[in-house]
Amino acid sequence: MKNKTFLALGIALLLLLGIFLLSLLSGTYTLTLKEIFDTFLGKGTKMHHTVIFGLRLPRIISAVLVGASLSTAGCILQSITKNQLAEPGIIGLNAGAALAVVLLIASNSQNYYDALGTHTILLMPIVSILGAFGAALLIYGLSCRKGIAPNRLILVGIGVNAGINAVITLYQLNMSKGDYNQALTWISGSLWGSSWQFVYMAAPIISLLIGMTFYKSKVLDVIDLGDELATGLGVLMEKERRKFLMLAVGLAASATALAGNIAFLGLLGPHIAKRIVGPVHRRQIPLAILISAVIILLADTASRNLFAPLEIPVGITISVIGVPYFIYLMAREK
Repeated sequence: MKNKTFLALGIALLLLLGIFLLSLLSGTYTLTLKEIFDTFLGKGTKMHHTVIFGLRLPRIISAVLVGASLSTAGCILQSITKNQLAEPGIIGLNAGAALAVVLLIASNSQNYYDALGTHTILLMPIVSILGAFGAALLIYGLSCRKGIAPNRLILVGIGVNAGINAVITLYQLNMSKGDYNQALTWISGSLWGSSWQFVYMAAPIISLLIGMTFYKSKVLDVIDLGDELATGLGVLMEKERRKFLMLAVGLAASATALAGNIAFLGLLGPHIAKRIVGPVHRRQIPLAILISAVIILLADTASRNLFAPLEIPVGITISVIGVPYFIYLMAREK
């Protein structure tokens, strides 16, 4: 199994590096491999430096961070709910964070189109986490009846997700100022406008939360064995579920602060990784991170190039892949 895990990780890493180069090469302003390497060595032109370091590289790193955070959150949720269909976008965590960020953007926008100020960018992760925690508390409160029943948690989450999205839509209909475009970015999920400010804001938080999850990955393995057996092995199920739910909330909120409400990414990576290397989380989580990073980076590259200069939100592109896969998984559920 170790050899299979290393092989899978190696292939996924090579795919990620290949798509990384493709993303750097492609765009309205095309580059060659020589120009990219020259720019990294400090020999590129001012235009090449702006395109790579000012526009494309922060967007690529943001995509990888989003893929890493949502895939790790998906691994957590699928374990604590014992449902392979669970992920942050489906049960409402992303929607709660997106609603909070949309309200923040709207409250700081007065003209038809305002660039996000440093104050707003610094507040976004805090507001996003508060929105996701609000959604999580609502889900937990509605589903916690003599303990958390995994199926009830999923069903309540789907209902909360629908309700929050309805509130967002209602808010859109009543917009009286020109912040509609920026709000739409967070509702649909987009990496447009990613900058180093976003990367510096989110990278430490996401790295810390992934590290904490990986550190406690053996507890997730025990939870997968079932409540009775896990309790017999000394795991306090309700306490651990709450801890892992909070980790998933933090990861989902951080990803939403970076790229808005992206659904299905936390479903695809973990599920594919589990089929390849099994349910042991020390193997599953790293592979899920790489797979989700490959998916979002490939989807973003396609989104900004297929219909250029028109750019499709990356959340829509991922949904085109995710919805059929979700239906396939539902059809296989017993």
